[in-house]
Order: sequence, then C-alpha cells, then structure tokens
Amino acid sequence: MFKLFGSLFRAATLCAAPHHQSVMNSAKLGAVLDENEQESQAAANGLDAGTSSYEEHIARLKAEAEAQDCANRLRVAQEQLAEYAAQKEEDSVGLVQEAERLKEALGQLLKHPGSTASDFQEIAHLFNGLLDKLNDAATEARAFAAQQASDLATLKRSSAQADLDNDVDMKRVRDDSASTSEAGEEAAAGEDALEEPLRGPIASQPAGLPSTSFAERARYIPLRLSHDERKLLRLLESALNVSEYTDKVDILTWRNKNQRVNAQIRDLCAILSGLMVATNYKKGQDLIRDRSFADNEEFFQDIFELGRRYKILNPDKMRSEYGKLMYLLMDSAEPAIQEMLEFKCVRQLRTVYNFLEERGGLAMLDDSLMHTATAEIIAGERPRHEVQRDIKIKEKAREALSRRYRSARLSEEEILLCIYSISDNNSYLLFNRDPIDRFIHFFHRYFKSDSHEPGYSLAIQGGRDGARLTHNHERQYHYVLQSLTLWREISTEMFKLWYLAETDMLREGNSYRLCDTGQGLNRVQSASQVGRAMQQILNRVQSRIGSWVGSSVVHLGDHNVPNALMFIDKYTQVPRILNPVVSVLEELPKLYRDSNLRAYIDSSFGGVEQCRKAIIVDFCRHAFDGSGADNFFDAGSCIDGRLTSAWNWCSKIEKKPFYHVFKLAGWVGFDGEVKS
Repeated sequence: MFKLFGSLFRAATLCAAPHHQSVMNSAKLGAVLDENEQESQAAANGLDAGTSSYEEHIARLKAEAEAQDCANRLRVAQEQLAEYAAQKEEDSVGLVQEAERLKEALGQLLKHPGSTASDFQEIAHLFNGLLDKLNDAATEARAFAAQQASDLATLKRSSAQADLDNDVDMKRVRDDSASTSEAGEEAAAGEDALEEPLRGPIASQPAGLPSTSFAERARYIPLRLSHDERKLLRLLESALNVSEYTDKVDILTWRNKNQRVNAQIRDLCAILSGLMVATNYKKGQDLIRDRSFADNEEFFQDIFELGRRYKILNPDKMRSEYGKLMYLLMDSAEPAIQEMLEFKCVRQLRTVYNFLEERGGLAMLDDSLMHTATAEIIAGERPRHEVQRDIKIKEKAREALSRRYRSARLSEEEILLCIYSISDNNSYLLFNRDPIDRFIHFFHRYFKSDSHEPGYSLAIQGGRDGARLTHNHERQYHYVLQSLTLWREISTEMFKLWYLAETDMLREGNSYRLCDTGQGLNRVQSASQVGRAMQQILNRVQSRIGSWVGSSVVHLGDHNVPNALMFIDKYTQVPRILNPVVSVLEELPKLYRDSNLRAYIDSSFGGVEQCRKAIIVDFCRHAFDGSGADNFFDAGSCIDGRLTSAWNWCSKIEKKPFYHVFKLAGWVGFDGEVKS
C-alpha cells in the first residue's frame, strides 16, 4: 500500500513539468526569433553595392521594424508562458501537499488497531478525488506540450518561408521585378432584457456607473452637434466617401510620402470647398475667394472636429469614413506636413466640460437635478401613464436647470444642448453596456462555480473542438466571469478611452510605421495614454475579483492591435456580439407561446430553459477558449485574445444546433440589428 502511494506521490511531483517545459519553449522561441532578427539584419547589410543610398536606408528601416516586431512577439510569449508556468507550479505544489497528507493519514489509520470500515471508505474517497485531480493535471500538461510544439513548428515554417535569400525562385522573381522597376522608373512614379422587465421610475443614475461626478464624466463627453453643424457633417461624409486617401497613401512605394499626403489633404479640402459652394453659394464664395486653404484654417478644423464628435456619439455611423478621417488627421499632425499645408487640421475635441467652462456654467454639473434630467426612461412593460409621468418629471428637471443657470454667456438652448449630450452618454451605456449586465445575470442564474448539472459543464480541453486552453469547470467559470466584467468596465469608460485614443493618434511627434501585421498593411503607432487607462481598468477589475485566470497582457501598438483606432474598433464590437445573444435568450419565452415552435423547441432541446442553457454553455465554452488566431500569444488568454475568441465563435454560428432558434428570434447577423 505504501509503495502505491509512493508512486502516486511521484506522479504528483511530475505535474510541475509544464513549468520547466515552458522555460524551454520560451528559450527555443527566443532563439528562433533571434535568428529571424539576425536574418533581417543580414538581409539589410547584404544589399547589392549598386543600389542607391535611399534604398539602403529604406531596407535598413524595414529590417529594424521586423526586428522590433520579433522582439514584441518574444516579450508577449515570455510573459504568457511565465504566467502559465507559475500557475501550473502552484497547482502541482498543492497536489503534492495533498498527496503527503493522504499518505500520512493512511499510515496512521493502518497503525491504529481500532480502524473501522467507514475510516477506510473516507480514505478511499480522498484517494479517488486526488486521482481525478492528478489525471486532469496530466491531461492539461499533455495538451500544453502538444500546443507549444505545434506553435513552434508553425513559427519555424513561417521563418523558412521568409528566407527569401535561399529561395531561388523567389530571388529570381525579385530580381526580375527590380530590373523592371529600373527600366520604367518614371512610369512607376506616376502611379503613385431579463425575465422580469425593468420597472420603477426614473433612475437617478445608470446602474453600475462608476462613482464619478458629472464634472468628471463631462470631460470626455463630446458636445452634441447643432443643426448648422449637421449640415457641415453631410459635406464631410460626402467628401470622405469619394476620397481614396488610404488607398493612395498607405502603400509601399519609393515616392516621397509627404508629397502624397499633402496632395491628398489638399484634394479633400478642395472637395469640401466645392460642396460648400453647392450647398451655400454665398458662404462658399467667401471660402474660395482667395483660393488659400491657410486663410480658411478655422473652417477646416471645425468640420474635421465635428466629424470626430459625431462618431464618438454614434459608434455605428461613419464606419469607413472615420478611419479615413483619422488617418488623414494623423498625417497632418506631422510637422513636415503642416509646413507644406501652411495650416493645422487638428483642433481639440469640444466636450461638455470645455463648453461650460468657457461660459462659466460648470456649477450646473454639481446640481442634484442633473441625475433626473439626464437619466434614461425604460418603458419595459410598464403602463403608459407611468412612462408619461416620468417623461414629464425629466422635462421639468431640464427646464429648471436651464432657467437656473442661464446667463449672458450661456443661453437656455446651450444648457439643454449640454444636458442632451450627457443623456447621449447614458443612452450609449444603456444599449452597449447593459447587454453585458443582462448576460451576466443569465450566467449567474444557470451556473455555479463549484458545481454543474450533468451535461452542462463549462470545462474545455486544448485541441478539442478548436479550443486552445484547458480549463476545468470552476476555472472556466471564473475566466468567463472576469472577461465579461472587464468588458463591462471598458464599455463604461469607452468615451474616456475614445478621447484618449484620439489624443494619442493626433499627438504631434507620435510617428507611426507602416508594416504588414499579418492582416494587411497597418499603421503601427504607440498609444501611451490608452495603455495607462487600460492598466487602471484592469487593476480595478483584478482587485475587485480577487484572483485572475489567464494572461493579463494588453496588446497595444503591436501586430495584434497596431494603433489606438484598432483598439477602439475592437471593443466597440462587444455589444454587437452580446446584444444578439441576449435578445435571443429573452425572445425564447415569446417564441414558446406558438404551438408549432413549442413543439420544435421541446423536441430539439427539451424546453425553453434547456435551450437557453444550451446556448449559454456553448458560448461560455467556445467564445472563451483561446481560439481565433494562428498561435498562442496572438489569441490564447490575453486581454485582447478573449475578444478574438468571441468573434471566432460568431463566425461559426451557422454550424451550431441552435442556429435556427437564432433565426426564428429575429437574428440577422452580429454586425446588424435584431428585428423587433
């Protein structure tokens, strides 16, 4: 018997193997990436002696960019492997200690002459529990080793494909293209709701809002557009719609980029001037009288700024136009471009706080009526007279504020504009953050961390059904809950993050580099202010939860999230994922009232509750399984990888057994709207 437990003790000790294997894999990965960096530098140093100094400079910059990208990949991989190894080491130590206690208890029991059968049964129960844990640990260690071996093989294969100097066919194609470009240099240069509806009167403040004052929130809330500004917005959208700015600027070419940027910005300004003439001939004539863009600097700054404000307040609008606008303004912030344009295109974003500060109306933000005047009225299934009563209370609060704080510098209409702008922020939270709260409600309703119903375990295993992580039910429960909590906090702070993102992108001197990130050419630019804000949010969530499962790496300014614009675009997708899922879960009881649909749901799932649990358990397993990328440190359990896995789940919805339930509930896509 003691020999058996000695073998068991040795098996538990071996569970620390993933730690040593992680270190070895990290070292191997570092060696491979160092080899890639050396090859890139050797390729830059081995340029043909006949090339020009300009081409040598460009090649050297490309080699440095590739080396920096490799260094970033290595850093992320080392951090994640170290965190995973530390967790595995902690788990294995716990198993070893439990095995030691069990061994001592059995020894004492065998020595005691009065041992009973119940004592032996208790020891056997402990033994079986420990054996199950050891088997889980061994399975996870094997999956980890297989996954790391696969990632390493993929990395080696990518390095071999990138070895262009040893590839004769690729070298011949490259040489032929070089000779062709030399022969035609001049020609090439020219081409350049829950079960119970939300009830009650007006809420004083949106649920779960951080304990910040209106004055702090107003610093990052853009001012709503006036009627005249909306006319200019249509001009801007029309000009950006026909513009091919990114197509002509973000390309790999030997032409002078500053000249291309200058020409494209001037073309866009000319289009805006022409549209202004067509809209209002008198104002347009004044705009183009001297044919000098520098003389109309204020007009162009205003029209570009109002487009930025409109996008923040309406994330679903200007999807393609906003990217062109931000990249144009990013280029215009360069000192060399400003010198060529002779004016600045960027001005500070107009927020509610700045507007009231200029007119001496900041005291209004501390008024107790602000909660009532800006709160959202949720109708639900309440009687109509109750909703009308709440609307009247809200309108009276607005009228009282406008009368109380009006002055010679601040009119009632301007006060109402500020109140409406803050209300827009509350509306954003209602439609973008509240779906996360409702899904967390369903999650707590159907799942517990320490137990699960048969067939509804959240456990996942790497290599099975596309999963890249291996978690038991309890670990996956906490992993999903902390991911949802983090998304909720990011949605709450989205206006602040968006404001900081634009500040990072448009800051003078914050240059970028154009490189292939694996998803096409992208502008890789640092975003220090957004990074600090994300770390604060992450630390707040970690301190609230108490423990953290997975990696805490935030990708920003690397090949995964190249710049702050991509960061904003990534996290505005959260409500587009969760809104349809929550809507389907809430629509199921209504579908069940139809006799034909009831028969379908009963025969396929066994009822409404079973159908709901089938949807939620599949989402919580495979939308948080580390899938969606080619390697571990591009997806896995990092902060951004969790959202990558969720999008991967959305792309496979047609293969799910509940796909027809989604269609019956009015789902049309994760990038559209749910029919009412």
